[in-house]
Amino acid sequence: MKFRFYYDVVCPYAYLASLRVEAMAERTRAQIEWCPILLGGLYRHHETADIPAESWAESKVAIGAADLLREASGHGAPFSPNPLHPQRTVSAMRLLTLAQGSTRIALTKALYTAYWVDGKDLNDEIVLNQLAEQHGLTMDAARSQTTKDQLRAATASAAAKGVFGVPTFEIEGELWWGQDRMHLVERALGGTDHYMPLVTNPTVKRIEFFHDFSSPYSYIGAMQMNRLAAEWGVEIDWKPMLLGALFHTIGTPNIPIFSFGEARRAYLMKDLLDWATWWGIDFNFSPHFPIRSVMACRVAIIDPNTTESMYAAAWVDGVDLNDADALIRLLNDAGFDGEALVDGTQDPAIKAVLRANTERAAAIGACGAPTVAVGNTVFWGQDRLNRVAESL
Repeated sequence: MKFRFYYDVVCPYAYLASLRVEAMAERTRAQIEWCPILLGGLYRHHETADIPAESWAESKVAIGAADLLREASGHGAPFSPNPLHPQRTVSAMRLLTLAQGSTRIALTKALYTAYWVDGKDLNDEIVLNQLAEQHGLTMDAARSQTTKDQLRAATASAAAKGVFGVPTFEIEGELWWGQDRMHLVERALGGTDHYMPLVTNPTVKRIEFFHDFSSPYSYIGAMQMNRLAAEWGVEIDWKPMLLGALFHTIGTPNIPIFSFGEARRAYLMKDLLDWATWWGIDFNFSPHFPIRSVMACRVAIIDPNTTESMYAAAWVDGVDLNDADALIRLLNDAGFDGEALVDGTQDPAIKAVLRANTERAAAIGACGAPTVAVGNTVFWGQDRLNRVAESL
């Protein structure tokens, strides 16, 4: 089987993917097509921000920086943040477009090392000329109109397929975005990747799980937590919070999905289904999105055992959690006293706990849901449960 690997040397996560992609291909006996494209060109095609991080909340920037270091460490990758990042990489990517076959692979590795290990300036003519000469190429050829057109066409072709960021992997028209989705790619190639590490001697006894029923990724993460916590030998401190209030506090769009470009929104739906399949749970996007989740969050504070039932009702059965009668029925059907629980949501003490949970989430640096706190270390996203396990 053959797959395409789309990348731009400006992206550190694409760098991490480049270090693992050959081993994945070898394990699955697949062929890689190394596809250099321009990340900025993708952004322009999809009319999204050239540098998305510039609009991120401070807490998201901090979590992103910590996550990048953890991902590099977790994969044993040499990594040093480049003080000149983000750099324009047009010349470097034209050079990669000029290179073919094994030369492209070797040059890709050299450019990534220069950028993400040695901290070099890829717009420095001396640096580029040295790298070009070392691989039997010239910058004059890289700047030819033919090479420029080839890179532009490759980027446009990728964008037309729905590629909106890097790294992206393509197998027979199906896309996966992110080096943290490579286990999904490996499975699609017929391989088996061990994603979750085994926890045999946890160093903590309790972890905090911040979540909101309005988030589909919270649903996916929450449905794993009881099982994983039992495997890990830890207790969960369930922390229902209000994402809208958190977003308002940290200065993020109230419904981030609505700020995405069309291609990314389409991919998000596929990604949710991919993760649900990976974890072995059902999923249907809620017809009531954006979900008003205040009442459900308060119920979950009163009795955390109701959490999974309410998540499944919202994200599998399409129940409106803001409908008191519907919420009572689903709770009763799940074996709880729905009337008493819904009545209890008006208790000022319960309301105060929900506010306090949301304030604590902001205080520890959360930027979305789900967020897991292991001591003073914060992990964002159900796709970081493997890192949570490692931290234990």
